[in-house]
Amino acid sequence: MIEFRAVHKRFANGTTAVHDLTLSMPAGGITVLVGSSGCGKTTTLRMINRMVEPTSGTIHVDGRDICSQDAALLRRSIGYVIQQSGLFPHRTVLDNIATVPLLLGWGRRKARTRAAELLETVGLAHDAGKRYPHQLSGGQQQRVGVARALAADPPVLLMDEPFGAVDPVVRTQLQDELLRLQKELDKTIVFVTHDIAEAIRLGDRIAVFRTGGRLVQCATPAELLARPADPFVADFLGAERGLMLLSLIPLGDLPRRPVPEGGRWELVLGPGRRPKGWRDRSAGDGDGALLPVRPLRDGDSLLSALNESVGSPCGLVVRVDTEGALTGVTSREEVHDRAGTAHASAARAASAPPEPAPRAGDHPPVADPAPASAPGTTGGAP
Repeated sequence: MIEFRAVHKRFANGTTAVHDLTLSMPAGGITVLVGSSGCGKTTTLRMINRMVEPTSGTIHVDGRDICSQDAALLRRSIGYVIQQSGLFPHRTVLDNIATVPLLLGWGRRKARTRAAELLETVGLAHDAGKRYPHQLSGGQQQRVGVARALAADPPVLLMDEPFGAVDPVVRTQLQDELLRLQKELDKTIVFVTHDIAEAIRLGDRIAVFRTGGRLVQCATPAELLARPADPFVADFLGAERGLMLLSLIPLGDLPRRPVPEGGRWELVLGPGRRPKGWRDRSAGDGDGALLPVRPLRDGDSLLSALNESVGSPCGLVVRVDTEGALTGVTSREEVHDRAGTAHASAARAASAPPEPAPRAGDHPPVADPAPASAPGTTGGAP
């Protein structure tokens, strides 16, 4: 656990970056710090590894006051990932990853073996270790930055807007990778971002700061969206906070039904009962005129289901198992009904004793598949 106890940071020019911060960041969770530019979120993160020294107050990591420890040794015991990776351009990827283990006195062979293992952990090919940072894409460089931060197996990982410099597609992939790694490694992660959607997607808890380094609210994503502490938080969350709340609800909470028979729209299946698309029976054009379908899994969000229900020609959300095989459908009406009650349910949950909020990345058990139809097709819809 990381604990800030009445921490204050005032710079030499008189600027207060962090004001009387008292905050606990639970072990094994992702705490996201958000707020507008100049609100003190990066200063807060950098005080944890003493890149910035607090003016007053204390910070404890796993029960130890960080100011009682040697600053260099403290930094080597805490992973640190920054925007644009911060890799050494003159070193190979493997040597970049091995940096901290070598500083800690590991032998070169042990450090490089650990670096090679981490390449696979962060989803990079083994031969990437021989390349230099300029030979990698932006997304690959960020993966190397994460691997370097994990090299000495630190219990705490600090991430300062690590995905801010990559395009939206790569950003989503890196977010997915971080969530996967966290399930495997169970680190205590402090993550700074200005993107509230990224905070909602990644955070177990979100701390919102306002200008002057004042903490306004710290809550789970569902609590934050359902009950903003004040107008500042509500404005920061934006007009689409209701839709963001839907991104936290897994589709697995909704019922799954067999595909209706005999309607205008026929769901065409490929090998392994994988949905190929919708065919309009009234057009009689065969498979060449299939309308595309984007099947969803139980771990996908209610927001994704809402999008698919609007785009579906028959208002049905097609659902599949982890192998991509059809398991059934959910109607537009069922999706809309659940969406309509989401805010009230979240508000009630925010008033109850705290419990882990359901996350769209969790995967409930898949129900039994719907009854099979004739090979290549299944049922139809109005």
